[in-house]
Amino acid sequence: MTMFGRIRDWAHRMRRDALAMWIAARSPETPLGAKLLAAAVAAYAFSPIDLIPDFIPVLGMLDDIVIVPLGIAIALRLMPDDLIDRYRAEAEEWSHQPSSVIGALAIIALWLAVIVWISWEALKYV
Repeated sequence: MTMFGRIRDWAHRMRRDALAMWIAARSPETPLGAKLLAAAVAAYAFSPIDLIPDFIPVLGMLDDIVIVPLGIAIALRLMPDDLIDRYRAEAEEWSHQPSSVIGALAIIALWLAVIVWISWEALKYV
């Protein structure tokens, strides 16, 4: 396998495991410590807000490459193997479902409405 293929597989596993963390955080079977860490990891992984903004060269991507996998690894150590396998299988199923174009358009429309409103308010003071 090429280096690009290995990187692509690693990225797929990280995405699946981040989704598994979200599932684990919502499951009543997950131990409390693992649940709290899984919720924090999933929130950080799927949040558009980063500790270090992505536009900062190297450092912006470095936090995603280090913090998320480290958080996933620690959370996985706090969970029983049978739960991990079940959460990963569920995350894999979810990743094959079609995405919501309507949902994405609704979010884009909301952001555009906020930008237009802020611009309109700002123009009052010009």
